[in-house]
Amino acid sequence: MDLQLTGKVALVTGASAGLGRAIAKELAAEGCKLALLARRRPLLEELAAELPAGAEPLIIVQDFTAKDAGEKVRAAMQARFGRCDILVNNAGSSRPQTDLGTDEVWMEAMEINFHAGRRITHALVPMMQENQWGRIINLTGQDEPFMVNAANAPNGAVHIWAKALSRVLGRDGITVNSLPPGRIRSEQIDQRIMPTEEARRAWAEREVPVGYIGEARDMAVIATFLCSPLARYITGQVIHVDGGTRRFSH
Repeated sequence: MDLQLTGKVALVTGASAGLGRAIAKELAAEGCKLALLARRRPLLEELAAELPAGAEPLIIVQDFTAKDAGEKVRAAMQARFGRCDILVNNAGSSRPQTDLGTDEVWMEAMEINFHAGRRITHALVPMMQENQWGRIINLTGQDEPFMVNAANAPNGAVHIWAKALSRVLGRDGITVNSLPPGRIRSEQIDQRIMPTEEARRAWAEREVPVGYIGEARDMAVIATFLCSPLARYITGQVIHVDGGTRRFSH
């Protein structure tokens, strides 16, 4: 299937590893021009070298939580491409707590998982409106809490904000969707949450109907499709990619 993405300009945040890296590769394979944002330049340069010949992505080394990150990113996109068609808000972090968590932890989680992506989005939306076309994808997280996790609240905030944004921007040809991953093999899962193969296998057998933990490309393919012109009638949605783990039917 031709996703009609050749020549579209896409920015992927948190592109240095995991889901962001996989999505960037998938978009590049479909012919997108890329901007890659993260804090670790060596990893971004490694990713750039793995992309198809001639891709020559724009590398933006930036702390995306900085208050002026939106303005800096917009200026970089304008200088290199003159526009931004696709924004993938991937950067974020889980914050599980063994107690109720401090005020600082909760504020940090909201900043990282909601406000930072919101500011970058608001900075880039006018460029999409000018061209009457755009795609905004938010990688979020579960809103079915099993414990106190300071990231759950900002996940819910993103879903509500994105729904409102989709209603405001729909007439401009801009869609906005959120993708909460289930357990997907990533830097966070492999190093912090389930550091052993035994733990991952036991959890999958117990919790995941398909019987295994997903790979980053399982997220990348749905994100890439939602970025395409073919997905024009899908907006304001929260689409769980979790192998059936979530128990709610809606």
